Amino acid sequence: MLPQLSYLWLFLPIFMAASEQVGRYHKTYYPNGNLKAEGWVQNGDKTDYWKFYHLNGTLSEEGHFAQNERNGYWHFYNSSGTKEKEGHYNKGLKTKWWLFYDRYGNIAHKCQLKNDKKHGYCLKYRNQKLTSAEKYENGKKINEWFSFASFRRDNALTDLE
Repeated sequence: MLPQLSYLWLFLPIFMAASEQVGRYHKTYYPNGNLKAEGWVQNGDKTDYWKFYHLNGTLSEEGHFAQNERNGYWHFYNSSGTKEKEGHYNKGLKTKWWLFYDRYGNIAHKCQLKNDKKHGYCLKYRNQKLTSAEKYENGKKINEWFSFASFRRDNALTDLE
């Protein structure tokens, strides 16, 4: 019987490696016992869907990881639970449209980003109405409008997609 047990030890690392490739659900906690983060880990990297929490236990952010980098659509919240911002990541960098909210949950502004920099349009709102627009290239402002008529005259609205 003893020789058969020695074979088990030979295969145990293979079983452990296979289970790590499948992934496991991981949780971390604050010293006060509240949940800090939870999500999937595979081969030591964050992957798939994750949630992070503020110290008081409210949701802080949620979204997907791919190979330990934010990827896909993410949502961010303040400690009282109000949405602060949301947008796309590609390989850990902000990209496409991002929405930023005021303290009442209304859109304050939205911007197009590329590689973590403003690239495209930023539209600013007050009381849910467009108040101004800016255009950026690689993080540098190249134009600004304060009326929708002038903005529309100078731009193809298909650029806002």
